[in-house]
Amino acid sequence: MNRNEMMKRLRRTEIWDLVIIGGGATGLGTAIDAASRGYQILLIEQSDFSKGTSSRSTKLVHGGVRYLQQGNISLVLEALKERGLMRRNAPHLVRNLRFVVPNYDWWEGPFYGIGLKVYDMLSGRQGFGRSKNLSREKTLEYIPTVEPDGLRGGVIYYDGQFDDARLAINMARTAVEQGGTVINYMRVTDLIKEDDVVRGVVAEDAETGESFEIRAKGVINATGVFSDSIRRMDDADVQDIITPSQGVHIVLDKSFLPGDTAIMVPHTDDGRVLFAIPWHDRVVVGTTDTPVEKAELDPRPLDEELTFLLEHTARYLSKDPEPEDVLSAFAGLRPLVSLGGDDENTAAISRDHTLSISRSGLVTITGGKWTTYRKMAEDTVDQAAMLALLEDKPCVTKDLNIHGFHRNADKFGPLADYGSDALGIQDIFGEKPEYGEPLHPSLPHRAGEVIWAVRHEMARTVEDFLARRTRALLLDARASVEMAPKVAQLMAEALGRDEAWQRTQVAAYEMLSRDYLMGG
Repeated sequence: MNRNEMMKRLRRTEIWDLVIIGGGATGLGTAIDAASRGYQILLIEQSDFSKGTSSRSTKLVHGGVRYLQQGNISLVLEALKERGLMRRNAPHLVRNLRFVVPNYDWWEGPFYGIGLKVYDMLSGRQGFGRSKNLSREKTLEYIPTVEPDGLRGGVIYYDGQFDDARLAINMARTAVEQGGTVINYMRVTDLIKEDDVVRGVVAEDAETGESFEIRAKGVINATGVFSDSIRRMDDADVQDIITPSQGVHIVLDKSFLPGDTAIMVPHTDDGRVLFAIPWHDRVVVGTTDTPVEKAELDPRPLDEELTFLLEHTARYLSKDPEPEDVLSAFAGLRPLVSLGGDDENTAAISRDHTLSISRSGLVTITGGKWTTYRKMAEDTVDQAAMLALLEDKPCVTKDLNIHGFHRNADKFGPLADYGSDALGIQDIFGEKPEYGEPLHPSLPHRAGEVIWAVRHEMARTVEDFLARRTRALLLDARASVEMAPKVAQLMAEALGRDEAWQRTQVAAYEMLSRDYLMGG
């Protein structure tokens, strides 16, 4: 996957079957679906793939215990089915994870136990494991750092875990392997209309400033929290349908939750489910639910959100985290679809995906969640292909392996999330002695991974590598800043950039990282 090659395809193609705007989970899933059906597709992303919401999730592939509590059985059923397909098609990135719900009141054991038995039943043959009630002693065995005061026992159940940004990059490569064209750092500035019908987009290359008129038989808006901005290009008077909600996570050292069992708290003070999850030898705690007025590409955690997470973590862990214990804090925006009424209450706004078709034929897909990206894409391409008068072709993604597919990727150790690509990265380590050297003593990444990311994964900036090709920014923001000069040097070598570019990149990354550190 090479950006120069993608740009060549853009220049030589007169008209595309479908243009997809947005390089997050939904857009990339749509690109895979359409390309694998045989349509000629172009995906363009204003920044980097999964730069926004899709790299800032809770890292779970799940049916949604919260939606079961709300009685939304259809959403849970769909998500559980898709959870099974994700594990089957991307086993190098989607893994089983054991959860324990600690019980401190007499009624919690039977109440949550029964609810999770229903969750098991809905999972059917695609279940990840059977739930059961635990004694106090067994709960402490699974989670030795859980708060012991008042602990009565727990309930164990199973769900899935993944690396969201790594999956997004592998999805981009899958779309390309299926014949699609994907380009990052390409911003849509307008829509092309002929006889009041959308017939393409105008886009600007963020790297060169060059503008392109891109013709297409159909256009799909898959820009998540930014969907309304694209819809207003189509109709300046259109009513907004997105109500953004911010979710914040903090990352702690593994000592706060040793072992490989996660904690789930079904009901926090704001009504959300709280998770503490082992991930990449760290602990991710989240999330909050805060309505925000404006969608931003780089949302910042609010002080009150960070305080909320620290206080709730202290309630359930015997080792209470302090602000200085936070290795990184990150915020993501959920593209919740407004159902009318009280938009301030994000619990009353739909997480189901919504497909909207304008009078001019612009197809907008929004809402939903990571776990259901494949089904969202299938529904979207079905509609878009019909509107564009494309040849009817069936969806094939239920049985389509994601790039990097490998059933035993754990044998690659620190390179496990690369799946089958680990072999190619190991070859790069052998090209030069320095490519095998660690980038930082606190993280497992080596210099050759930078070269791989540039050559094969369209990494264009230091942030691309440290935030999404690896997860260094999320796992240890301070360490990632210390890595930035070496990463810039390696990227400059691979991209043909000069020292001025390196200095600019390092300065930009240092500024970005401040939003991931408590207190800046």
